[in-house]
Amino acid sequence: MRCPKCGSRDDKVIDSRQSRDSSSIRRRRECLKCKYRFTTYEEIERSDLRVVKRDRTHEPFDRRKLAGSIAKAFEKRSTSLLTLEDMVDEIVHELETGGREVSSSAIGAKVLEKLRGIDEVAYLRYASVHQRFQDVDQFVDAIHTLGRRIKTNALQRELFPTETTPGGSASVPARSRDIAINKNHGRV
Repeated sequence: MRCPKCGSRDDKVIDSRQSRDSSSIRRRRECLKCKYRFTTYEEIERSDLRVVKRDRTHEPFDRRKLAGSIAKAFEKRSTSLLTLEDMVDEIVHELETGGREVSSSAIGAKVLEKLRGIDEVAYLRYASVHQRFQDVDQFVDAIHTLGRRIKTNALQRELFPTETTPGGSASVPARSRDIAINKNHGRV
């Protein structure tokens, strides 16, 4: 390895560790000539994965391009960089195990699938570009396809629980019913 400070090719490895996901090796090196210490990373080169674009042209898969497009969807959202990196790692792993060529629409579909479970706003941002939204109606349709999923927290009680009537249908929330019944305003 060439020293970034003096250019010498003589160095020794001081420390070597695997990354969290065991996909790369981090090595601390020291130049034998100038004693400068630097870090190198070693990972498997996967250059055979190619992307088939919408216009049928082919280009090599670029992980940075994928990470950049996802980061743009997460812009100004409260999602950690670690979550973004984990998502990119999962998508890249799925793509690499799928074959030598992958269409850009398949990549976009995998990204949308992951985004839907993490952040719905980022999902809509990415979908608007990936699916080429032309007007507001397409945004509204995408919002409706997301559905009205109830995101419950097991530690938090429901603010206005609905009660069922003897017939099985939902009635007015319990608190509203209590207010309607107790209209005598504290008088007995």
